[in-house]
Amino acid sequence: MKRILIVDAAAYMRLTLRIMLERYGCQVVGEADNGWAAVQKCRELIPDIVIMDITMPLLDGVEATKFIKRYSPNVKIMMISASGQESAVEKAILNGAVGFIVNPFNEQQLIESLYTLIDPPNLRLGFQSLT
Repeated sequence: MKRILIVDAAAYMRLTLRIMLERYGCQVVGEADNGWAAVQKCRELIPDIVIMDITMPLLDGVEATKFIKRYSPNVKIMMISASGQESAVEKAILNGAVGFIVNPFNEQQLIESLYTLIDPPNLRLGFQSLT
């Protein structure tokens, strides 16, 4: 079971992500509403995957990714970006993020994007079937 941390400034988005993820058997171990909180939660909770918005208060997703990867190099970070944030996504990937999804997205797109973060031989390890 993959342990997931959700990071987004909007409470409704964190709730939406949690509902989608838990429906597919994912274990959401925590949430954070800004980049600094994300860095602290990663140290505390040691998630396998972080789903993080790029635009957040206090510390944006790109900067938070830098800190998280420094202290937790094995965590896989998937960024959520709005259309038009390509340069920020590039910076996040250069700093350790391994995937991204463009908002708005649907449940199937989210789950399929998460599958890509897992090694191909274990493609669906930790997730229930999409069907």
